Amino acid sequence: MSELFLPQELIRKKRDGITLTDPEIGFLVQGISDGSLTDAQLGAFAMAVFKCGMSLDERVDLTRHMMNSGETLQWGQLELDGPVVDKHSTGGVGDKISLMLAPIVASCGGYVPMISGRGLGHTGGTLDKLESIPGYDGTPNNSKFQSLVKEVGCAIIGQTANLAPADQRFYATRDVTATVESIDLITASILSKKLASGLDALVMDIKTGNGAFAADFKMAQELAQSIANVSSQSGVPTSCLITDMNQVLGHSVGNATEVSECLDFLINPNEANTRLLNLTIELAAYMLQLSGLEKDLVAARQKSLEALNSGKAASVFGKMIFELGGPIDLLENPLKHLPSMPVISSVKSPSSGYISEIDVRAVGLSMIHLKAGRTKSTDPIDHGVGLSEIVSIGQWVNKGDTLAMAHCRDKDQLSYLEKTLPSLITLNENQNESLVLIHEVLSSTTDSSHE
Repeated sequence: MSELFLPQELIRKKRDGITLTDPEIGFLVQGISDGSLTDAQLGAFAMAVFKCGMSLDERVDLTRHMMNSGETLQWGQLELDGPVVDKHSTGGVGDKISLMLAPIVASCGGYVPMISGRGLGHTGGTLDKLESIPGYDGTPNNSKFQSLVKEVGCAIIGQTANLAPADQRFYATRDVTATVESIDLITASILSKKLASGLDALVMDIKTGNGAFAADFKMAQELAQSIANVSSQSGVPTSCLITDMNQVLGHSVGNATEVSECLDFLINPNEANTRLLNLTIELAAYMLQLSGLEKDLVAARQKSLEALNSGKAASVFGKMIFELGGPIDLLENPLKHLPSMPVISSVKSPSSGYISEIDVRAVGLSMIHLKAGRTKSTDPIDHGVGLSEIVSIGQWVNKGDTLAMAHCRDKDQLSYLEKTLPSLITLNENQNESLVLIHEVLSSTTDSSHE
């Protein structure tokens, strides 16, 4: 049947706002995968979708065909004794939650096959953070990945070329044709990869605020509702939490600096950053409730906290690191293994006041400037560069107090941060109200709960 379709006619249909059928979308995705759809045609199709949008059925069809463009993980033969569940974040500055969340949920009986990305733009990547641990192999084959998930309860790895390959080509085209911001295409891009993991349930963390991709709250709502609808329509129950990204999540940014904060979090949860702890537990609770491991969120929160406070989650994390090639004693001796910088120094506040605003996106971009992140996917990164002990909104600082500790390669980098960082942090003589952490929770129905 596919020989009856002409790419230019399907592009014309979408350009004119006409709904595409499932076979037509399947034909286009096949063309993306096998190269029969040219870059020019793919760019034109992306722009047509960007301008005219897609119906829910079209989004479901596009997601499914992109998911099936490569391998999909099947878990039946492993005879797991619990649900397969995952979380995905749209990315933020200092968002290190996956590193604690996966072992917490695994400690509570879930199986978490977390396939994570690298950082691009102003946000960091989970895989980059983990690769600051010496020996860590984020690219095992599927067989080892699945057996690790069964044995340990979780494994965090990078996307392989065989997982939703149509998305890789499509995203690269969108990146250079100003069509990245399409809600329809973002939905299909995220879910084609996540649903290829064979999930029983999915929780999404949609960031909004000045440090988020969806800086506009309305866009965050539209994306959350689209993902919840498409994923649930595809057979995977999904909840989307819209969460704040107007300040760094936790108190560190970078790669090794964030891993260090995660280790402290797992070992000493009572001393963890409050917002980081609350969001981690809330996401874990939704994963447990949605996957059927707990009946309600109250019990799920309690179970998640017990897994963390008992040290069980820390033990699972240590085992995952070791099984993927990292040191066996990372939790006991982090300083022995994580890269340390020659220059570690305080960036001081030029004045006194309450922290009222932080330009989080610019903080992320400052890290890219120092090679802790990348501007294109092939850029190497410096895992040791970063910030720790970053101030929070609402906190009082005196002139000369520390705004953040800079972990630098040399004095020039320190000088750059001493000049840049204070200009990104606004002080006020009056204390602001604390920022809401979770704005809204959306499911596939029209119902939503407000926090």
